[in-house]
Amino acid sequence: MQQLEPEVHARFLAGRIARKATRPRAKQAWAAAVGAAVLLPLPALALPVCRPPGSLAEPWAPPGAWLLPPALLLALYLAGLWRLWRRAPGRGITPLEAAGFVAGILLLAFVLGGPLNAYARWSLGAHMAQHMLLLAVVPPLLLAGRAWAAISLALPRAVAGGLHRLLHPASTWLAARLGPATVAHAAVMVLWHLPGSLQAALASERLHEAMHASFLLAGLWFWSALWRRIRGQGAGPAPGVVATVSLMMVMGFLGALLTFAPRPLYPLYGFRAPEVGLEALADQQLAGLLMWVPSCLPYLAGALWLTWRGLGRAGRAVRRPAAGLPGRNTG
Repeated sequence: MQQLEPEVHARFLAGRIARKATRPRAKQAWAAAVGAAVLLPLPALALPVCRPPGSLAEPWAPPGAWLLPPALLLALYLAGLWRLWRRAPGRGITPLEAAGFVAGILLLAFVLGGPLNAYARWSLGAHMAQHMLLLAVVPPLLLAGRAWAAISLALPRAVAGGLHRLLHPASTWLAARLGPATVAHAAVMVLWHLPGSLQAALASERLHEAMHASFLLAGLWFWSALWRRIRGQGAGPAPGVVATVSLMMVMGFLGALLTFAPRPLYPLYGFRAPEVGLEALADQQLAGLLMWVPSCLPYLAGALWLTWRGLGRAGRAVRRPAAGLPGRNTG
């Protein structure tokens, strides 16, 4: 498989030519001519693809077409927010909620277009950071901003009404399915981190983009369902707590496998990590620790928030009947 990678192909050809140097002189000349014809144009073709990333201070890679939808959403959100706050300053969407949405869009741009994206092709730790940000950090930030409330004000009334009639039933149905959302969230984490799946995604740009899209969509589905549990008045905290703890267990198990594995599990990163100064096994251990410890913090925060809200509702339910009881007659 490594011989199919561009950075390995040049070395593979060079190794074959070196072995052919022991043949007779006629075959030596023929091998040298073929090698020169193949290898001379190779740097011009392979250098933009396989050149290791430089320092973080170097210019970022130019953004691709994926940046257009987030940029459009941000523009519509800010336009609708300006219209909303012009009518009623500070009403509907608080500045903190708006800051969460803007931070989510900026973080999404950094994850998919910044230096982290360049290093993700060479370091499993950087790639894992990408995945965990798309699953656990970007979605709750985007949902906290109540995007539709602002974007609908920036669109023409007929367009906003049509989109609402089209998307509202599906979004409501999905937000009410916490169990399937949790299963999909865990499945995306497990399946894409199988060695074969991850290496296939690295070999195909389209599949790589589909992988990132699946992380973001699975994150949005799960966090929207959990957000409904947090905001809902009649929803109990137990299902949300069970869902978040289950995902933390899955992430902890995968993180432990990567951290304590005795050898590199991803052959492609076993070759690429040393090219950027990383030991392959240490890079894999870093990826496991990122999945195991810091990535669980958003889920832990969600579980604690649900527990706190549930205890608060239980306390208010106890106080209301107690307030309605008549006082004891002491006379």
